[in-house]
Amino acid sequence: MRKGIVDRNFLCGLVGAGIQHSASPSIHMAEARAQSLAYRYVLLDLDAADGTTHALPELLRRCEAEGYTGLNVTFPCKQEIIPLLTTLSPEARALNAVNTVVFRDGERIGYNTDCSGFAENFRRGLSDARRRRVVLMGAGGAGAAVGYAALELGVQHLEIFDHVRERASALALRLAALHPEARVTVGDDLAASLHESDGLIHATPTGRWRFAGSSTASARSFVPTRQSCASSFRRAPPQAGHVV
Repeated sequence: MRKGIVDRNFLCGLVGAGIQHSASPSIHMAEARAQSLAYRYVLLDLDAADGTTHALPELLRRCEAEGYTGLNVTFPCKQEIIPLLTTLSPEARALNAVNTVVFRDGERIGYNTDCSGFAENFRRGLSDARRRRVVLMGAGGAGAAVGYAALELGVQHLEIFDHVRERASALALRLAALHPEARVTVGDDLAASLHESDGLIHATPTGRWRFAGSSTASARSFVPTRQSCASSFRRAPPQAGHVV
């Protein structure tokens, strides 16, 4: 065995719909090589079935049987996968969203690293950005995580938009309970809200390959998402953006 290689094989994958153009395999495999890990990363696309989350129970059973170490979880599975797990991390439970599953000792453990990942990249690239009032587009699993991260980063007023208003309302209530010092509301007029805001966090599947041709009205700025979310904040220059 080459010096430095861990004496263990890792089999991991990404589960979601419309993910055939995902860069995750190349990113993960490159990092595994850099860490001298015996590692394989595959795409588990729900489009191979019916494109819905109905295939999740059987897919998880198959992953366990085949010895998977864990999974990354993306649209549309971040919330739908929760009832199929045995344990949730505190972050995943609080946000009601999972983006990572680890198979360990017969358990399926759900984690949420979207929140910490967004926050860390924001601190590195946008630490000086104004963020008193921010618009959040998307109230799904990614939206829950980055909305919470935004409040942790000091956003005073978070305004949530989603094409399913009930979902936006539910997330607003959840985030307001977790951050009672902040104002969390459901938006009605996207253009007007963007005009008054310091920035936009985009956490919808718009911009992914599967949703090619989708469009979003934006009065100021728009950065399309690749996997889960992107952000665009007024800085100097006023409309500079940063992918996180």
